[in-house]
Amino acid sequence: MTDMTESHTVAFPQNRTCPYHPPTAYDPLRDARPLARITLFDGRPVWLVTGHSLARALLADPRLSSDRMRSGFPAPTARFAAIRDRKTALLGVDDPEHRVQRRMMVPSFTLRRAAGLRPEIQRIVDERLDAMIAQGSPAELVSAFALPVPSMVICALLGVPYADHDFFEGQSRRLLRGPTAADSMAARDRLEAYFVELIDRKQKQSEPGDGVLDELVHQQLRDGELDREELIALAIILLVAGHETTANMISLGTFTLLQHPDRLAELRADAGLLPAAVEELMRMLSIADGMLRVAVEDIETDGETIRAGEGVVFSTSVINRDESVYPDPDTLDWHRPARHHVAFGFGIHQCLGQNLARAEMEIALRTLFDRLPTLRLAVPAEEIPFKPGDTIQGMLELPVTW
Repeated sequence: MTDMTESHTVAFPQNRTCPYHPPTAYDPLRDARPLARITLFDGRPVWLVTGHSLARALLADPRLSSDRMRSGFPAPTARFAAIRDRKTALLGVDDPEHRVQRRMMVPSFTLRRAAGLRPEIQRIVDERLDAMIAQGSPAELVSAFALPVPSMVICALLGVPYADHDFFEGQSRRLLRGPTAADSMAARDRLEAYFVELIDRKQKQSEPGDGVLDELVHQQLRDGELDREELIALAIILLVAGHETTANMISLGTFTLLQHPDRLAELRADAGLLPAAVEELMRMLSIADGMLRVAVEDIETDGETIRAGEGVVFSTSVINRDESVYPDPDTLDWHRPARHHVAFGFGIHQCLGQNLARAEMEIALRTLFDRLPTLRLAVPAEEIPFKPGDTIQGMLELPVTW
């Protein structure tokens, strides 16, 4: 058994040197599979899960808690530590509270519901590309396409006015990667105030709209199944996660495909490969790197003991490069079965919006490369800025031409 008081040499999280590969500083963690140790921003030692089979086992283990209020819950950044005690929904709670919340939301995020949204997603994608093409080459793909597409989709699904997108996109950025913890706290406050007002407006409507929030306001909130604080927390996680993650996948996925022209040529020749390509991109890019848990009981695993009260972090970028599951894991290859990746998590907290994300990715990438067959980077790849390692991974900007 390893002594957790020893010095720890690998800090987590760290910046990537290539936007679609894990940080090179994580190489020792890959060698140490399936369980390693790291230190967080404040020097606190925690366990890091790096092996694929162990990750799936532990993510389904009720002895690990997602409750951010629990003593010992790990905080990977100062901004996370600052907002950890704020009311959270879905990702930050355990059963039975989690089960109740998820049961309310599942009907809105089924495979059938995502399939039914495909015509609307296609309309939004076409509209954004029409505008980008009309403006002319070159273009900045994040602001012109990758961000507005999922933002418009999640607004339509939730019943949030897209006219407010500048506000909530800005607050989401500050919440997830504000320069200071105080900035992230202020962003959370502004989002809460926004949803207080929006929920008030929806409550006063004699007839509910057709968005998910309208259903929650006029059914679960009215009937006492949700209180206002819970509804606001749900609204924030659905809105922020619903556009931030997919926007980053579209921008980083586009960049990655442009850096792999042979693979891109395959997709252009056979659109039937696209669903598999989306899974492989999810595996390889692993944009949400670092799922968090805390042990509520001692767990014996791999010759080690994770003690009750110790933090556990799951590095999706390392887990999804486990060569025992994915041979030659640093290679982009959608001819391998990649469906069992953990980019969407695993177990009861597996991403609620994964069906919608897949649909958006498939439609956005297919239409982008169909309509702009000469799409390419407008500047050298090494000059394009991407996000630091302490937030969701993706491109800060993506200048393109055609």
